[in-house]
Amino acid sequence: MIPGKGTATPALVDGIREAVKATGSAADAARGHLAEKEGRYRIAAPARDLKPVRTVNSGAGETVRLQQKHRGVDVLGGQYVVRMEKKDGKRVVTGTSGKYFTALKTGTRAEVGEELAVRRAVDATLRDLGGGKLDKGDIPGAKGATAAARALTGTARGLVVLPKGAGVLTQHVTVRGTDPATGGPVLREVYIDAEAGYPVLQYSGLKTFGKTPLTKESAKAAAGAAAKAAARAAGDVSPGITGSGVRYDGTQVELGLYKDTARNEYVMNDHARMWGSSKNLLSTWDARTVDVGDAAGGQWPAGIKEFGSPTPNFGKEATEAGAVDAHWAAGKVYDYYQKVHGRNSLDGRGMTVNSLVGVTQFGGSLVNAFWDGTKMIYGGGDEEYKTLSADLDVVGHEMTHGVVENSANLVYAGQSGALNEAVADYLGNAIDVDASGKPMDDPAAGLLGEDLCRTKAPRACAFRDLNDGATTAKNFLGVGFGADNGGVHLNSTIFSGALWDIREDIGRTLADQIVYKALTEYMTPLDGFTEGRAAVLAAAKALKVSAKDMNVVKRSFSAHGIVPNWEQALGVDTDLLSGRLNTADSRVGAGGGWWAASRSNDEGSEPYSVWAGRADGKGSPKLISPNDGRFHVNPATDGKTVVWAAFGATGVDVLARPLAGGPAKKLYSTENGVGGLRVEGDLVVIEAGSAFGGRHVGYLRTGDKQPTWVDGGRDEVLTGQPSLSGGRIAYSKLYPEGDTYRYAVEVLDTKSGRTTVMGQLGSPAAVGQTGINATHVFWLVDETDDQGQMAVRRANLDGTGAVDLSKEKGEGALHPYDLTASETAVTVASQAPDTEYRNETMSKLWQFAADGSSRARVSCNRGEQAAPAAAGGKQVIWIDGTTGYTDLVTRTRPAGSCG
Repeated sequence: MIPGKGTATPALVDGIREAVKATGSAADAARGHLAEKEGRYRIAAPARDLKPVRTVNSGAGETVRLQQKHRGVDVLGGQYVVRMEKKDGKRVVTGTSGKYFTALKTGTRAEVGEELAVRRAVDATLRDLGGGKLDKGDIPGAKGATAAARALTGTARGLVVLPKGAGVLTQHVTVRGTDPATGGPVLREVYIDAEAGYPVLQYSGLKTFGKTPLTKESAKAAAGAAAKAAARAAGDVSPGITGSGVRYDGTQVELGLYKDTARNEYVMNDHARMWGSSKNLLSTWDARTVDVGDAAGGQWPAGIKEFGSPTPNFGKEATEAGAVDAHWAAGKVYDYYQKVHGRNSLDGRGMTVNSLVGVTQFGGSLVNAFWDGTKMIYGGGDEEYKTLSADLDVVGHEMTHGVVENSANLVYAGQSGALNEAVADYLGNAIDVDASGKPMDDPAAGLLGEDLCRTKAPRACAFRDLNDGATTAKNFLGVGFGADNGGVHLNSTIFSGALWDIREDIGRTLADQIVYKALTEYMTPLDGFTEGRAAVLAAAKALKVSAKDMNVVKRSFSAHGIVPNWEQALGVDTDLLSGRLNTADSRVGAGGGWWAASRSNDEGSEPYSVWAGRADGKGSPKLISPNDGRFHVNPATDGKTVVWAAFGATGVDVLARPLAGGPAKKLYSTENGVGGLRVEGDLVVIEAGSAFGGRHVGYLRTGDKQPTWVDGGRDEVLTGQPSLSGGRIAYSKLYPEGDTYRYAVEVLDTKSGRTTVMGQLGSPAAVGQTGINATHVFWLVDETDDQGQMAVRRANLDGTGAVDLSKEKGEGALHPYDLTASETAVTVASQAPDTEYRNETMSKLWQFAADGSSRARVSCNRGEQAAPAAAGGKQVIWIDGTTGYTDLVTRTRPAGSCG
């Protein structure tokens, strides 16, 4: 019996054979067992608090999945599994596993209604997608709302309890639509605190193969209704026929087809595989004219058809579109699950399998593939990459996401998301290796996506290598959910590498049986690496593997560092100021020798509070904000005063309080979002959202009832990314000029009221965060249509002398999205796009001398480095994810090259 974390219910019980007294359904019997053994499971009322999800039968075995309810409300990831054997009408329980959270006490009455929750969820998604830039999509149009806001919609999903400590009651909102900047599809699962209206959790649900930033959409799957009707009318004889086509690699393969008399064509509808069960189809659709935003925007793309041919032998066009590969591969993956594991399609019940091939992005290339909950979508590729359906392991990976979703349903965020990716990688690649006949000891056996490139060699082309022999838990990359959903791709090879070693050492068939059994009978939605290891070991034991093979399984996990408490071995080169902030979407402030940051409790279950402490780490931090149930976030400090935003059910307040003590004072209230806070003496700067989604920078002094807006508050002008020094406010600006819009950086001297426009070196296409000190203004600027690189620019306070500390083009160009400045140094946070997920492409901090004489990495920590705040001189304070938690850390000087 393995104890659970944060619960009195065991995470796994194995090696039992206990008769079940309860009769009725398998679910009734499972709940009856849990009730009878309450002393072991600590589940007081299983019949009330556990709702049946599904029961899967395999021979005499029955696996029952039960969803936890707290006072009638679903608990995110709260799922418990009971495994039984049934013979001659009698049942015995052989084991249990999962997560049932016994400490939940939260109420279930929401102070925040669905309408406000949807508005806050859409706003949070827009802020996250914005990437720190002003964008023309933020300009309110004729209908009031901005183009960006119109591109997204939110759907209330009802109340959900997040299992943190005593529980956090939230409104679950699904946000879907199109990213206004990239054109990619958006689907975010956003959880809004039901008392204060703050987004406490958000992540993308789209299961992608590569690194192109996409999100999951729920689409209505077309099942080829006309063809199905014709098929069923034909009686027990499948109307399917066998045709052929040529794959990208030149091999000719058989294809399951159907003769569509209405089109007078042979179309890619495979009837034969599921004719004996559900009579559903494997269909491959021509989506070469479809934008990815329409393919996964919540609706089936209008006007698309199955790929067709005048003869049953598909020609060159179908090959180059990737249709032959997609259709053939979908059949191969279906066959693998049916023949090896006895599973009928992705849901185990014969669901339709639809593949959309050739999808574009903004009419151009899309190098990615994803499972969107109902279908596979494959990008059309580009000059270097073929369509992603051209490699069987990609198709196997995406279809396995469908298997995972319909079994353990591993939450696609953090460690459970990495486990989701690991299983998809392992099984997808296993299918490919077996189909090709490649031996497991081939150096290329563990490569994924290695056949996708047109010119590069397989190893140079591959997205990941499960057999790299180096990826262990010591390589774990801590990151917030805003980047790669908390590291779902970044960290997946830690676990999939261990699975691959098992396959190499004990053989394909047994290893695959163990992994599949662990996934479908033991794992539950919030499992991480440790629970995943326990599930695989228990599955191996249930399959009665030999002692030798069991030792191989254990040794493989240990070799990859997946052992109990492995997280404690992660090292850092920073000084800890405050551990385990357990917050999301809140920035850090620093000034006057002090820092200010938001934090929750160790469990992350309490509303966020603002704390302040000395930048040198001496003394104990001070609680600054009141404990009033609101979320207190985005603080700033000048070493004398702390200002911050307080999110509540009725609006957002800007509050201020002296570090020396005294009551918090309300400076400003709004129904919309507030950020960009800065303070200097009695001068406070804010960036506030308008009712229609615009952005405006304003400032207040003691006694002001309303901010003075630097742009006059006009809807057609946007300002953002403020910084403050010596009574001067620097900010970015987007304003109309004739028939177009221009970007600029301005400085407002609040003492004289005079504004100064900073000189530029070109024509900005976007402007990012600003920084200002006593002599210079610094900002991020994008002037070239490239991969997101931006220059780090500096000018004198009078706007002259513009020069780049880091150029947008050439070797060493960065992809910065945030900036902070002191009198002597400028620090930027940069995150580079890449087809791979690796440490080097995560958000890292770079520091430049203010005069441009030096450049260095601030820290060599593995993991995400975000929300930097200059604390004076070269010292920087930021939120670091290396340990797997959000820690507030600092360094007083750069670490160097980190080579």
